Amino acid sequence: MDAARVLVERSVTGKTWRLRPADPAAVERLIAAGGVPDVVARMLCARGITPAEIRRFLDPRLSEQLPDPSDLLDMDRAADRLARAVVAGEAIAVFGDYDVDGATSAALLQRFLISVGGRPRVYVPNRLTEGYGPNAPALRQLAAEGAKVVVTVDCGITAHDALAAGAEAGLDAIVVDHHAAADTLPRAVAVVNPNRRDESSPLKHVAAVGIAFLLAVAANRALRAAGWYATRREPDLLSLLDLVALGTVADVVPLTGLNRVYVAQGLKVANEGGNVGLAALAGVARLTGPIGAYHLGYVLGPRVNAGGRVGAPDMGARLLATDDPAEARTLAERLDALNRERQSIEADVLAAAEAQVIAAGERPVALAAGQGWHPGVIGIVASRLKDKFGRPALVVALDGAQGKGSGRADNGFDLGAAILAARAAGLLVNGGGHPRAAGFTVATDMLGAFRDFVEARAATREAASLIHDIDGMLPLVAATPELVATIERAGPFGTGHREPRFAFGGVRIAFADVVGNAHVRCALADEHGTRLSAIAFRAAATPLGAALLDRAGAPLDVSGVLRTDNWQGRVRVQCQIDDAARAAP
Repeated sequence: MDAARVLVERSVTGKTWRLRPADPAAVERLIAAGGVPDVVARMLCARGITPAEIRRFLDPRLSEQLPDPSDLLDMDRAADRLARAVVAGEAIAVFGDYDVDGATSAALLQRFLISVGGRPRVYVPNRLTEGYGPNAPALRQLAAEGAKVVVTVDCGITAHDALAAGAEAGLDAIVVDHHAAADTLPRAVAVVNPNRRDESSPLKHVAAVGIAFLLAVAANRALRAAGWYATRREPDLLSLLDLVALGTVADVVPLTGLNRVYVAQGLKVANEGGNVGLAALAGVARLTGPIGAYHLGYVLGPRVNAGGRVGAPDMGARLLATDDPAEARTLAERLDALNRERQSIEADVLAAAEAQVIAAGERPVALAAGQGWHPGVIGIVASRLKDKFGRPALVVALDGAQGKGSGRADNGFDLGAAILAARAAGLLVNGGGHPRAAGFTVATDMLGAFRDFVEARAATREAASLIHDIDGMLPLVAATPELVATIERAGPFGTGHREPRFAFGGVRIAFADVVGNAHVRCALADEHGTRLSAIAFRAAATPLGAALLDRAGAPLDVSGVLRTDNWQGRVRVQCQIDDAARAAP
């Protein structure tokens, strides 16, 4: 394997550009085995794909890669209890989270249970008044209303007191979660979580909706064994994969292994338009072409999230579970309006948070806290801070003596483990998460000690965020719709299988202006007169934006991903710029 070659020592954002190495002989073998062009073969070779793997990689099939659900601890117990509830006609409560992973998990189980003759009811707590996860009053109320079984999805693994109260009220709990677990598990009939301490499953990075799908597969199998389908038609479980894809992408879990298969197959289902709620959401978002992973994560996902952040917490799950086109349209329009409201609130909190981080100087963790900040946007703000400052970020919405916090981290730091450790050390009221994202509750007077604790752990993290991997150098003339279509064969792309990033050397900025929410729109030009449309999102007030807006400046090396859009019937390529550097003379 060739050594990685440094293309740029230090970009305008402070990163080192490194060309991913690809052995020429291995590239030729991939071309022969997969029938792919050189540019795709080089990209896959650099990412470790072998000739033996390329067929399954380019054509991921659930029939080949779906694991046996029974391999997960407690799965058979969970499936048996759920199946018995269906057969007995017991009321089943699905207790969800208010983010996209929670909404898709809840909608998936509701759709499945209805399709097999079950009696489900979805409950999503209010972020402001109830907080995250199961709480005792809600569980007692569900029991009083007649529920016999409660399935917690994307939550529950740390809800010891609440689930104990639910059990005392007569509820049999099934926990379906993927967040980091403590040594002691909550009181439940079954705890299905690949991140249990005693779990050896390779599914550690599967989102909650992916685990919920496996529960549906296992429960369906249990119902079949019980003879439930002797007079009934079995449900089409594959039709639920659009929800699995949406929740998986939106939860920013790695798009590798089973997750990648889920998304690849789920996108096919999504583009068939069978889920009327998802179709209505695509309509209000004005999507005109096929739905891709990018649209799930950045167009549809934020709108589903908006209900839990600044509106009715169960609105996303209701939209994704309904089969009524009129209801779907109404919910989609409401979520779209709430998303615009969320963007306005987010902008105000982000500006204040960025000012705090800059004033604090170069610390291992970017932390910001403010009284009265809306807790529904702190996760997004934390993500923005992580991206801008290249470090783990924590944002806390303070409300008097206590604050609700959210954090985001990159590959070099396990944030979920840090939050659990801080909780065990008595620095947090509550908290949990996974390596890239976490939520917590902290006493205001403990905020400083909590920050010191997390910073001590983060100080040793890898500096992965300072490396800017480049998949290839291209001339502007090579950025064609045909090239993008070829690259998409290796998708879907996302966390863990990032879209290929290309560098364009020695280009000039033909024009540049600021549009929308501080985006920099520009055109790249070379000495031959070739131009390429480009945009840098939310870059106007950053060093990257300054470099692009300086039309009189020296030539630039520019990096970014290539995408196509269909404008008035014409397909064009656009570069979404993520970094730039002064070109070498």
